[in-house]
Amino acid sequence: MATALPRELLRLRGIRKRYGGVTVLRDVDFEVRAGEVHALVGENGAGKSTLIKIASGAEPAGGGTITVGGRRLAGGSTTAALDAGIATVYQEPQLFGELTVAENVFIGRELRRRGLVDRAAQRARVAELLARLGLDPAIAEVRVADLPVAEQQLVSIAKALTGPARVLILDEPSAILTDREIERLFAAIRTLRADGVGIVYISHRLDELAVIADRITVLRDGAVVATKPVRELCVRSIAELMVGGSLAEPGASAATSGDGPVLLAVAGLGRTRAFAEVSFQVRAGEIVALYGLVGSGAEHIAGALYGISPADTGSIAVGGEPVRVHSPKDAARAGIGMVPADRKVAGVFAGKSVGFNISVGDLPALSRVAAWVDRTREREVAAGFIRRIAIKAPGVASLVSTLSGGNQQKVVLARSLAGRPRVLLLAEPTQGVDVGAKEEIHRVVRGLAEDGSAILVVSSDLREVLRLADRVLVVRGGRIGPEFGRSAAQADILAAAAGDPVGGGGARS
Repeated sequence: MATALPRELLRLRGIRKRYGGVTVLRDVDFEVRAGEVHALVGENGAGKSTLIKIASGAEPAGGGTITVGGRRLAGGSTTAALDAGIATVYQEPQLFGELTVAENVFIGRELRRRGLVDRAAQRARVAELLARLGLDPAIAEVRVADLPVAEQQLVSIAKALTGPARVLILDEPSAILTDREIERLFAAIRTLRADGVGIVYISHRLDELAVIADRITVLRDGAVVATKPVRELCVRSIAELMVGGSLAEPGASAATSGDGPVLLAVAGLGRTRAFAEVSFQVRAGEIVALYGLVGSGAEHIAGALYGISPADTGSIAVGGEPVRVHSPKDAARAGIGMVPADRKVAGVFAGKSVGFNISVGDLPALSRVAAWVDRTREREVAAGFIRRIAIKAPGVASLVSTLSGGNQQKVVLARSLAGRPRVLLLAEPTQGVDVGAKEEIHRVVRGLAEDGSAILVVSSDLREVLRLADRVLVVRGGRIGPEFGRSAAQADILAAAAGDPVGGGGARS
């Protein structure tokens, strides 16, 4: 007699979603059963984040149905989702560092007695939750800021469990944890699974799925391509499902020469809890990519090279000369420029003109006396870059906030170029821009390499990496792994980044 399946807790059927003219989810079916860990995987842009936002009520669906325990759930309401038992824990702990664990767990939904907060009842309840997750109940009165990141993540889970949580959505919970910390997280997840909680587990670390997941659903381009028991899949097969098993896209750019002198040499670079023993070189006229999944450490390496978060160990040389990079000012002096990943936070001055945003990259060259800026020269420099990299703007006086995302990104690129760097770091260079703008930015980057610049691209967009880079260095766990050439298969690179012990196999360059 067949064993009955565990009861279904959450069911999404025919979920559709569009943003403007772009379809991001196409009739997605997904369910979670009591006492199972159901992994949801896919490349960046596959639709994972949108799907969990819909499931948790943060976004309304454009079509389809959601049921929890057999009851239809009204979409677009986080309150309704929480009341139905759906709780979400995000990659970065959503906690207040100056408050205690108990205060964080119950913030906004305090237990009260006769109109007053019942702190004793809260402490008792928190102690139960902490013990359930393998934490010392005594930390209930400890400030969250004084806890390790792994314990903060578990406190976030405890916070989610204060309500009637039947379904727990964990979004990249292990991305910022060490291997030892991940084991602690997994122990807590196993306890919850044994208690009958259904868990949606989203991760780019494909190797850990065999350890913690029961089933895996793979999204590609907004559609489900497979839902299978974890025992039927390996890292390589998951990677192939995620990318469609295809090789690098046809039409990738011709290779740049890459036979010039070494402009950037990195040796034994390291920073505590971020990356270690990082060594590589980039030559004049070459585009090299650091490719890693969320939490790989690639972005921290770029930050160290530009002095945002300086390295503790190792050395950096530009054009054969050793340089000390302890700040962005040091980096600029050494001939290193950078286009940051988040243009809204670290890129543009939204309330300023296009001319200001570009010229601020090299104010000393535009200064006449002391702090006075030559406005005529500023306009000339900005106008030159507007023409050179085809920035679509009415003029240099236009507010940068009025431009499209792609043109704002080109303004940030122009500002970096204004400082005439020999080495250019590009962190997620086309994140959040449309296809046309992406192609234009790629054209500019290839042109810079042809003119003799050394380009280091840090990107989690695998297709972009294969279109741009002459060499791809995989980053995993804060260390440089296999190296691939531009003809490598997407699945090989993704598998190496996700933890396939075989790595690149025959695709390695």
